[in-house]
Amino acid sequence: MILTPRQIALVESTFALLKPKATVAALAFYQRLFALDPALRALFHHDIEAQAEKLMAMLGLATQMLEQPAMLEPLLLQLGQRHVNYGVQPAHYATVGSALLWSLQATLGDAFTPEARQAWTALYVWMAEAMQGRSGPSSAGARIGGGADQRFSRAREER
Repeated sequence: MILTPRQIALVESTFALLKPKATVAALAFYQRLFALDPALRALFHHDIEAQAEKLMAMLGLATQMLEQPAMLEPLLLQLGQRHVNYGVQPAHYATVGSALLWSLQATLGDAFTPEARQAWTALYVWMAEAMQGRSGPSSAGARIGGGADQRFSRAREER
């Protein structure tokens, strides 16, 4: 993962703002995810609130380990392997990325600046690639949508 020191600071500071609203943000994420692709709801067999807690715990861990990507990457690979067993397909990563950015914007409002969005985009693309066992470009960054496609492409190119 190659995030600049500024991007790391932005992810850390915006996650700190998100923490008091973590449950709201995570539930907004799943609401948006299922609105973007209703078929994904079938992949979740457990309580969505418990799943929301897991999502925020993973984002918290990633935020804490931003400067130690070599330690985070194997954890993400294991998480990705579990997700394959749940039925997650490579194309789903773009939808998840779009839902994540939407929920961050919806929860953080003006604090989720274009620069913060770019930092989170770079982090998510790297996480998605690591979960899929990829060290190079993946389809996740190219298609994370809702009008954000160009921003995702730029964030990847700037890494």
